[in-house]
Amino acid sequence: MTIEVFIAKQLPERQDILTKINTIIIKEDTTITATIAPMMGKEMIIYNAPGTFKYGLSSMKQYMSLHVLPMYGSEKIYAKYKALLRKAAFQKGCINFKNEEELPIKIVSQLIKDCAKIDLRAIREAYLKAKKNK
Repeated sequence: MTIEVFIAKQLPERQDILTKINTIIIKEDTTITATIAPMMGKEMIIYNAPGTFKYGLSSMKQYMSLHVLPMYGSEKIYAKYKALLRKAAFQKGCINFKNEEELPIKIVSQLIKDCAKIDLRAIREAYLKAKKNK
């Protein structure tokens, strides 16, 4: 299934914001490749950077979710966007939202720009090296 077909299968009132967020991720983070795949038992758009998952975009029954792995590896980025996105619900690995009022596109764009700079594979390799040297 293509991303366009996946989005077209979602509720009509969600299609515009899902399209906008997908476009932002693809435009702002050139390290990723996007596909439709299962995660947590639900099909979603998965955005992988070389060697690792980076983002996910899903449409659940009562809300949509934007998974942003780099944000959860950076306390600074997490704190910044938790303060900016007060109407969205931050979970352990994602931001849940119902509409663009809760997750404004302008803020999503800046979030992805900030996260695109983060090399998750390099962070993981440094972590594993430090752990090995202990």
